[in-house]
Amino acid sequence: MRHLVRTIGSRLIGLVISLLVASLAIFALLSLLPGDVAQVILGTNADPAAADAVRHQLGLDQPFPVRYGRWLAGLVTGDLGSSVLSGQAIGPQIASRLAVTGWLVLLSVVLALVLCVPAGVHAAVHRRDAQGFASSALAQMLMSIPAFLAGILLIWILAIQLRWLPAGAYVPLTEDPLEWLRHLILPALALALVQAAVMSRYVRAAVIDVLADDYLRTARAAGWPLWGALRRHGTRNASLSLVTVLALQISGMLVGAIVVEEVFVVPGLGSFLLDAVSQRDLPVVADVVMVIVALVLVISFLADVLIVALDPRLRVPGRPS
Repeated sequence: MRHLVRTIGSRLIGLVISLLVASLAIFALLSLLPGDVAQVILGTNADPAAADAVRHQLGLDQPFPVRYGRWLAGLVTGDLGSSVLSGQAIGPQIASRLAVTGWLVLLSVVLALVLCVPAGVHAAVHRRDAQGFASSALAQMLMSIPAFLAGILLIWILAIQLRWLPAGAYVPLTEDPLEWLRHLILPALALALVQAAVMSRYVRAAVIDVLADDYLRTARAAGWPLWGALRRHGTRNASLSLVTVLALQISGMLVGAIVVEEVFVVPGLGSFLLDAVSQRDLPVVADVVMVIVALVLVISFLADVLIVALDPRLRVPGRPS
């Protein structure tokens, strides 16, 4: 237990350092972008004195360390500031948009797991026959399709041709749960298909390794059926690879949601970011990008902790991982 706490503590320190480095990089890069926020607010023909007054009001005339420290303090305390265009507080807007994106990514993860686990196990068990070859070929093909293109194809097939699901828009969960789910299935499936194809390859490789292990052959010799032996003895070892790749794919889903939300007109965090970029609302851009980066880093941290919990060998100092 002490080694487990020490391992988690070291990863937590790494998480904090990564967040600080990421915040500094994001703020510095956005500060280097060309353009003037005062001119965005007042227009290109604004009076220079009025522009200077706006810069002073927003604190843009202060040194970089002061501006960065103030922004970082706001992130820590939860005060994300206000939009320079609308004047609305950024925090509540991010919270409402993040809830939409969170449901989208969560549903995508569930669909991806439902698709990738049986597909990967099937491809591993039938790796030497035509079924396994067809499964691997289908996964390879899906891996090459961008999420936005998958979304367009799904709209054409399931929404336009078959008319099974709506092509876009969003219905809040509190308004109509059934319509909320119907409107969210297509964008979630667009994200899940590509990620499921990637994860099924890892599941296939993990199951093939499990099939070659001595303990599985012993279980088979003792009379266990193949599927029963895999479920009883191979789930834990195969899950290590799946947890690792799942953390990476969730991060990919968060980034992919930025485009998919635009395709399906979903008012999530991605569409909020793209609107802020098009309007050069830099405080909103900085906050949203930092939230997305923080989510990616926290997900990776939680995946590391889960892997350490699943694999006791990683808790012992000096043992190879």
